[in-house]
Amino acid sequence: MSDVQKKAATFAQAHESGRLLILPTVWDVWSARLAVEAGFQGLTVGSHPVGDALGPGDGEAMDFAEYMAVTKRIVDAVDVPVSLDVESGYGLAPAELVQRVLDSGAVGLNIEDTVRREGGRMRERDEHAQYIADARAAADQAGVDLVINGRTDALVHGTTLYEDPLAEAVERIRLLEQAGARSVYPVGLPDLNAARAMVEAVSVPVNVTAHPVNGAKAGSLAQLRELGVRRISFGPLWQAALAETSKQQLAAWTN
Repeated sequence: MSDVQKKAATFAQAHESGRLLILPTVWDVWSARLAVEAGFQGLTVGSHPVGDALGPGDGEAMDFAEYMAVTKRIVDAVDVPVSLDVESGYGLAPAELVQRVLDSGAVGLNIEDTVRREGGRMRERDEHAQYIADARAAADQAGVDLVINGRTDALVHGTTLYEDPLAEAVERIRLLEQAGARSVYPVGLPDLNAARAMVEAVSVPVNVTAHPVNGAKAGSLAQLRELGVRRISFGPLWQAALAETSKQQLAAWTN
């Protein structure tokens, strides 16, 4: 069994364990090593913080090969499983996307339904579910227990697109679980009740975004744990928190 297969199996088992996984979102080797030294057993790589670190920014603005090179450096620098945010797939067919992610050594991927390269359109429910299903099939064919985190932005787009954004998010994550997602990520949960609706809708872990200092809008760590939330990541918020601290420190030298 290859190292990727072993790490993928470990990561998949952690998602099935019933315990809460906190996966800091990193953007380079330095942040990844810092998180592992703090004791975290898995990491997520975020397109937003990597895009900001490299310069192009978020929204599939990076060259995908350059993004994979950053990911590989992170994977090679740590021993824990690493999951990668691939936005809506960078215009790649699911099978090619999965192969390139596995080549980087990552054992999880986060796939969203907002297609930035197409004017920010939302994939239809079945369209996004089919993309996830095709990615699942490609990973299975490769013999890797890849953890696909199916993301929906229904709550982010809100009533601009949907009469009932919460209901839309619930239906989407149900379809993503059926398509083979090992966790689901309804971005923009406004409160604990919304988080509860998501947890009750699926049997796989629900991913909640949290700020490393201020916590999550959806509830405190204790509340989320009691509710049954089983996955937390930071998105770009850890990098943003470090930026604010650094601005304050550097300001003392410019006044």
